Amino acid sequence: VQLQASGGGSVQPGGSLRLSCAASGSTFSKNTIDWCRQAPGKQRELVARIGHGGSTTYADSVKGRFTISRDNAKNTVDLQMNSLKPEDTAVYYCRLPLNDLWGQGTQVTVSS
Repeated sequence: VQLQASGGGSVQPGGSLRLSCAASGSTFSKNTIDWCRQAPGKQRELVARIGHGGSTTYADSVKGRFTISRDNAKNTVDLQMNSLKPEDTAVYYCRLPLNDLWGQGTQVTVSS
């Protein structure tokens, strides 16, 4: 399985971005997928998680603003990010926790 993240960019506070994680491999739909982020000088943190059945969990800092979703037919997991704040600035990664597989990161910058 390989993971490919896309959709990052620069946005003003209050704006929105949608990240997408595309995966290869037939086992994708059977697995939990995470979106994580790493801000400068900080450790990576879990932002959102979606189970193979669609159950979701979120970090407290993004609840009500971010939504994770998956399309198993397309082998994608998206992260819709609304009401972005400067503290959301980070490199965002998708991750397959089953074997700790990480995709390459995509930069999100929130700044006025």
